[in-house]
Amino acid sequence: MNQSGVKQAITQGETSLGIEFGSTRIKAVLIDNNSKTIATGSYEWENQLENDFWTYNQVDIITGLQAAYSNMKFAVESKYGVTIRTIGSIGVSAMMHGYMPFDRTGELLVPFRTWRNNTTSVAASELTDLFQYNIPERWSIAHLYQAILDDEKHLPRIHLITTLSGYIHWLLTGKQVLGAGDASGMFPFDETTQDYNKPMLNQFDSLITSKNYPWKVKDILPKTIMAGEQAGTLTNAGIKILDRSQNLQPGIPFCPPEGDAGTGMVATNSVRKHVGNISVGTSVFAMIVLEQKISNIHQEIDLVATPSGNPVAMVHANNCSSDLDAWLGLFREFSEALGQKLDSNELFEVMLEKALDADPDGGGLLSYGYFSGENITGLESGRPLFVRSPESNFNLANFMRTHLFSAFGALKIGMDLLTKEEDVAIHTMFAHGGLFKTPVVGQKIVAAVMNAPVSVMNTAGEGGAWGIAVLASYMKNKERDEALEEFLDQKVFNEIETQEIHPDRFDVEGFKAFMERYKNGLAIEQTAVDYLTPTNLKEDPVKIQ
Repeated sequence: MNQSGVKQAITQGETSLGIEFGSTRIKAVLIDNNSKTIATGSYEWENQLENDFWTYNQVDIITGLQAAYSNMKFAVESKYGVTIRTIGSIGVSAMMHGYMPFDRTGELLVPFRTWRNNTTSVAASELTDLFQYNIPERWSIAHLYQAILDDEKHLPRIHLITTLSGYIHWLLTGKQVLGAGDASGMFPFDETTQDYNKPMLNQFDSLITSKNYPWKVKDILPKTIMAGEQAGTLTNAGIKILDRSQNLQPGIPFCPPEGDAGTGMVATNSVRKHVGNISVGTSVFAMIVLEQKISNIHQEIDLVATPSGNPVAMVHANNCSSDLDAWLGLFREFSEALGQKLDSNELFEVMLEKALDADPDGGGLLSYGYFSGENITGLESGRPLFVRSPESNFNLANFMRTHLFSAFGALKIGMDLLTKEEDVAIHTMFAHGGLFKTPVVGQKIVAAVMNAPVSVMNTAGEGGAWGIAVLASYMKNKERDEALEEFLDQKVFNEIETQEIHPDRFDVEGFKAFMERYKNGLAIEQTAVDYLTPTNLKEDPVKIQ
């Protein structure tokens, strides 16, 4: 579409807006009716560890929303000379799950507890036994039950618990709803009824009946809505929150709010059976759309749903790129100390490409990028760690390859259960996330991890914000009874370029050797957790006399 065509689309509202709250960035993406990106805006933010909980400040949530939208709006005005006054449809996405309880007045009763917290192990274990269905520690119901076990004071006041995407959607539309994908990470989901699992709801209520809370669990969960359905409209109150200039008009339709897992599936066209995707960022998760549910309970494998409500097996690791990013930051400091300021993309590309020159197994080096706990490997908290022996081949190439391998170590443990013990076939694996902005390297590593072909689309860098914009467009522009899979195939990805890389035998064998070292070395990481405690770190440093 040419400049005048884009300008006309903006002024006539032939657009869709996606807003996603990622773990390090809030992003707004405006697309046209052909799913082409018109403009983007973003806001950098970070979580904090407060009172032993990973959280984001509630003020930062609103500030970041406004900044991301404002930056996108400014980009439109600068490039096209028009002010956004209407949008065809809007969608909100955010980090999955977590815990946000509210009272009847809309007051957040405890600070937002994110997916990153490993504080619900007792609750998750008890609920898994009760339901005979895996309940991960980060799921909302695990957080709620752990609060009950801990007898937290806010519980009788609860009117609603929701996720971050549900909260933002509620602010902008007044509707307390959630898309199927994000809802399936709050409470077990039944794809036949396209709602929360009713027998398990009853089991939970029976479990806590002695507490005499003035609510039933079904009543405090947001209503579930499938992809393609309208989930509310922008209100006057929502305009004041989203658009500080208040140029927008009320009544803009919203699609169901979703988690970043669901939007990642959409962004990679991974909603068909036997198709999978891997999302790489602060955390990493792989998702495979199932033909039927897996037969056994594995704490390493979550059962969730696509935005259309179809069953999905998900392996989620809390830690991925944070330690690698920290090391690259150190190398940046070194280059700047030498008077050489490198562009971020240039630095990443140079450093990541060194991994292609490494020994297949990383030269005997070992690292754990555990900034937080990791449920797959049984670590309640984390300590980033790098280890080598005197015999290791310590060079830059092996250093970079080791940190890339380590980023997927915990994920691999879960994926092996899925593919080897449950015989889940993976026909195609799509990858997305910032790692894949550097050509080839990330794909080769992930192909070795999955031992399967890995494809990257030229939309991979857009991520979930683009994915939720596409879901908003699907709601507005789909034909009657047109399935999400058909819409994506025929109207979104029909002209998108894809680059596929098959696993290299040497990379696969090298990663297998690394994983043996990774598993054997977990005791080292546990020892670091045991002896390098926050209390130790806060003590005054030893003074040299």
